[in-house]
Amino acid sequence: MAAEHIVVGLDIGTTKVCTLVAEVGGDEDNIRVIGVGLEPSRGMHRGTVVDVALAAEAVRASKRQAERTSGYEIGRAYVSVAGKHIASLNSRGITGLNPNKGAVTQEDIERALDAARAVALPHNREVLHVIPRTFTVDGQEGIRNPLGLHAYRLEVEAHIITAASSTLRNLEKCVSDAGLGVDRFVLNPLASAELVLTEAERESGVVVVDIGGGTTDLAVFIDGTVWHTAVIEIGGNLITSDIAHVLHLPTEEAERIKVEYGNADPDTVNPDEWITVQPFGEDQPTQILRYDLARIIEARVDEIFLYVIQELKRSGYDGLLPAGAVLTGGSAALKNIRSSASKVMHLPVRVGQPEGLTGLVDRLKSPAYATSAGLLSFARHLDTSATGVRTRPRRPRGDRPDLGKALGDIFGRLLPDE
Repeated sequence: MAAEHIVVGLDIGTTKVCTLVAEVGGDEDNIRVIGVGLEPSRGMHRGTVVDVALAAEAVRASKRQAERTSGYEIGRAYVSVAGKHIASLNSRGITGLNPNKGAVTQEDIERALDAARAVALPHNREVLHVIPRTFTVDGQEGIRNPLGLHAYRLEVEAHIITAASSTLRNLEKCVSDAGLGVDRFVLNPLASAELVLTEAERESGVVVVDIGGGTTDLAVFIDGTVWHTAVIEIGGNLITSDIAHVLHLPTEEAERIKVEYGNADPDTVNPDEWITVQPFGEDQPTQILRYDLARIIEARVDEIFLYVIQELKRSGYDGLLPAGAVLTGGSAALKNIRSSASKVMHLPVRVGQPEGLTGLVDRLKSPAYATSAGLLSFARHLDTSATGVRTRPRRPRGDRPDLGKALGDIFGRLLPDE
């Protein structure tokens, strides 16, 4: 029987900080969520830390909630990373093989990947991910897994994702100040794709469009692996800002009506439906047309997807995506965003939510938690021991808090009643 162990995912976004604790492994290789921590984000702007103390405070609060609901004291986590500092390039690595070995080993593959990794980078940048796209063995191209093949020469084409060193150190500092270590940084759309994409989509060609609060992150999958990544500096917070600006509302009120009444397609809204809002400078609430709200949202949503399709055309992958686009992130929950995205990009579109989770998952089955849940899957593939926890044992069930009430309190801090 395969041993179970504990992993922790920490998604530090512009809008929220989410900490998930899960049991992974066992015979069925399940991901069973046993702890959830959710806190409004502070000290972050467009995916990067702008105030270490405030960011650490939010991470610490999220961590404590996850510890309280799981019964574990967590010490390390897989941490999401996003922002305009992310860049990518494609590279090739080559290594000669020992003919006496007889077949390609995992060590040979790692040497080829290390050769691909050895690209010239500025002193202030570092490699975040090295993702093999395809291998060539003795001139034979298009090999996905060369392990065990007889060869004298091994080549790999790899997608290299890099990040600004200072940005990673600032993120690491706020995590450390919150009492956690970083097992590994994971790019947002790669984490989001883990539990959202089907194998058929990965093989055929698909783009994950993760619409976060501060940025929109892309990852193109073709032939089962990552071929392109990009970051667009527009996110869901700008939709909220537009609503607040046009309707003269406080940001909190603009966010509330976006979540409760937002619609990305005005043509589907009753033009005579009114909603109540509390604007600046007014003692009493007033009313606005829901149709007008939808028009504000539509303008910014269309702009986001125009930037997405422009990036896909610039990179040359727009014609290689028969499976279209899968939307994740908080703004992907907007009503009718799927049809709006399809109209602008001329691609098949669906909204993705994490699949394959068990345990405390009722409120996690949303595109807003694709990255958080995906970090657990990423950790499941890479982690082999309980590095996410310290030595404190899980409390007996009778000593743990009322989970229903605890989770209701946690999600209630960010989400309106459904």
